[in-house]
Amino acid sequence: MLRSLQLKFLLLLLAVVAISLVSTILFRNFMLRDFNAYLEGEAEDKVYLIQADLEGSYERSGGWKTDIQAQEAIRALMSGFEMRLTDEEGKLVIDTNSAIESASPLVKRRLRALAQFNVSGGAGAFVPYPLFLAGKQIGTLQVRQLRPVREGVFLQRSNGFLMLSIAVIGGIAVLMSILFSRRLTRPVKELAVAASAISRGDLQKRVAVSRRDEVGELAENFNFMAKALETQEALRRKLIGDVAHELRTPLSVMRGELEGLIDGLIPNDPARLQSLYDETGRLRSMVDAIEELSKAEASLLSLKRQWVDVRSFLQNIVERFRAQSQERGMAMELTCPEGLSLNADPERLSQVILNLLANALRATPGGGSVSIRVESAEGGLEIVVTDSGKGIRQEDMPFIFERFYHGPGGGLGIGLTIVKELVEAHGASISAASVPGEGSSFRILFPPEAVHNSS
Repeated sequence: MLRSLQLKFLLLLLAVVAISLVSTILFRNFMLRDFNAYLEGEAEDKVYLIQADLEGSYERSGGWKTDIQAQEAIRALMSGFEMRLTDEEGKLVIDTNSAIESASPLVKRRLRALAQFNVSGGAGAFVPYPLFLAGKQIGTLQVRQLRPVREGVFLQRSNGFLMLSIAVIGGIAVLMSILFSRRLTRPVKELAVAASAISRGDLQKRVAVSRRDEVGELAENFNFMAKALETQEALRRKLIGDVAHELRTPLSVMRGELEGLIDGLIPNDPARLQSLYDETGRLRSMVDAIEELSKAEASLLSLKRQWVDVRSFLQNIVERFRAQSQERGMAMELTCPEGLSLNADPERLSQVILNLLANALRATPGGGSVSIRVESAEGGLEIVVTDSGKGIRQEDMPFIFERFYHGPGGGLGIGLTIVKELVEAHGASISAASVPGEGSSFRILFPPEAVHNSS
């Protein structure tokens, strides 16, 4: 397939070269045709002048005079014409050869040299032109144009130069087309090889980016994709380890207690059964979290949008955490203007805010503060959740929304991934900022079309 692509590029470039060369030849032929037509017009004008001179000399002399007409024949020869002049009865009066013979020896030599120089193999037949005086035919002028030898040499040499230039330019164009097509398809071939390697599981495969064009941009995007796949694969493997570790603890506890019950080493009382029940709850919560992530990824298809009053909606959520925050001596504030409505799925949006508030409370020590602030931004609406907790490490910030990524705090690392999926399903965006030791803030920006302000 790659050879076929290279061949297609090569054929395309060769077609362009061929069209250019053929166009050059056609343009030259059109120019020569027009130039020859111009020369024929000039020759026709010269013949008319010879006619006028002969008719005028006949009128002045009262007839045909051989010596006078010989001068006319010599002038015609110098204009590039061989002529024959016959009278009204068809008798020869003078021709070019006779005019040359009647000249002096010095002039004769020069005229013969001129005639020899002009008379090339291209001279055609004589063309008759009748001569008139006072409406009566007084004779006939027969002329033929003498093609200069240098004209033939010029045409021959120009044709030779044209063929040589076509051969040289064509050869260079073919060579450059081959090199260009190879250069153009080489990165594509490298991308195909790299894609094949990734399909076999080699996620560390990359391609060199040596160009600053669309192909180079494609190579950069490919490398970005490969890096993302490698990161996701690393996160997937980490998830397997984390899930195995998280499952191993409750399963080990349950297994040990069940073995003790079977062997009679542990009394079968309600407290022991409650402990087993609690461990199954831990298992259930992990399964629910993974299932929730799957639902969040498909939430775009199941959003049930309606207009929600932002202030009352957030006030209800804040009240759920009021008792918990007061027990820990924490301040929880809500700042939201009246009259703002948001087109959203209340259940999914509630899930987003609850998750962010739960994280904020968990990261904030007693005596700290958590706030929710609503304000206009970029023509839309922004909800900001801020805490004064321990913050997030800078090295963790690029990955906090990635699936199954978690920092030192533990957990499965899918809470913020769910938040991000649900926010983007609403057509909004989420960003985070944090200063270790001072706290974190999460900003959700909704577009203008999802916001209505009635105030």
